[in-house]
Amino acid sequence: MKPDENSSSQGGTPLLPQRSMAVAPKTGELSHDAQSAAAKIILSKIDNLFDQQSSTDTKTDDTNPYERTHTDKEEIQTADWKQYHTAWQDYYQKYYEGYYTHHVKAAKEKLLADQSSNDNITPDEATFDLHQQLVGKVRDSATKVRKSRHFIPIISGLAVVLAFLFMQYNQLLIANVMAYVSPGNIDPQNIVIDPTANITVSPEPRLIIPKINVDVPVSYDIGNDNASQMAAMKKGVAHFAIPGASSHPGQVGNTVIAGHSSNDLFSAGDYKFIFAQLEKLSVGDTIYINYNSKRYSYTVVRQEVVGPTDVSKLVYETNKPMLTLLTCTPVGTATNRLLVTAEQISPDPTQSAAAPTKSSDSKLDQSSIPGNSPTLIEQLFGLGN
Repeated sequence: MKPDENSSSQGGTPLLPQRSMAVAPKTGELSHDAQSAAAKIILSKIDNLFDQQSSTDTKTDDTNPYERTHTDKEEIQTADWKQYHTAWQDYYQKYYEGYYTHHVKAAKEKLLADQSSNDNITPDEATFDLHQQLVGKVRDSATKVRKSRHFIPIISGLAVVLAFLFMQYNQLLIANVMAYVSPGNIDPQNIVIDPTANITVSPEPRLIIPKINVDVPVSYDIGNDNASQMAAMKKGVAHFAIPGASSHPGQVGNTVIAGHSSNDLFSAGDYKFIFAQLEKLSVGDTIYINYNSKRYSYTVVRQEVVGPTDVSKLVYETNKPMLTLLTCTPVGTATNRLLVTAEQISPDPTQSAAAPTKSSDSKLDQSSIPGNSPTLIEQLFGLGN
């Protein structure tokens, strides 16, 4: 190389020797063998990278976190369930045994303590203590009720209702009691042993029924209107004389005598329940009437119930001296009338006087058989007869 060719005339700085560079061929210009060799090298590098990563993963975790696989759930065996259940049963059994044993023991100790404390208490003292406890409970309950603002109005209302019911229906209540109580004050000397005996008695008219213990005065020759009948029945029983049935004892025909089986408690009179047991009479029972100082004996022949307006049941043709006792039925009401019919057996009925003539019969002043007096409520509100 010549010196003058490598220097610069301007700067005086010698130029570096220039090296000739060979131009690299283009990729597309590589031969097939060169390309194959390059590919093998690249693949070997990639394989080395994956081998290294695989070895690292093997050391830590072989499971792919994004990989999910399904496995069958492990089934629990029957024996395991039984063992599990038995263990819990044993636990609860021991728990509750301990729980109840503790409480039973405590209760037993308390009972023994109470018994020991009561050993010195007499039966009378124990009874007194129990009585005091009961009285205390009742008193406390009553105090609570009385303090209630509804107590006085309720009690007042109940009192008014009960008073009203008693005033209206007292005869129904009392009559059923009186039906089992002797209604008369019979004198044992007046009980006739022989109904055919002809004995002398006092002149006071009386009706005697030994079976139901009745011995009561009889009022004759009074009016058959309701007012007259009610007034007479205050003093005993009343003769109810109507056309066709106006006989007196010892006369052929029907002698009708009325009496109360029940009447209002507030009505006057001492014979409000004299016939309360009249329905107990049966065929063959004996009835006695003292009239004009003579005793007449009758025997019951029938019993029937009629309506309060069936006055015609008292009137019938007969050639014997008959007696009919009448009263209201059922006991405590005036719904119907009970008729007890008897015929005379002593003195000799064939020797009886003739029946009264129709001209002497009294006029019927009412169309119904006598019943009961108006109740107090009916009288107060003007509902009575």
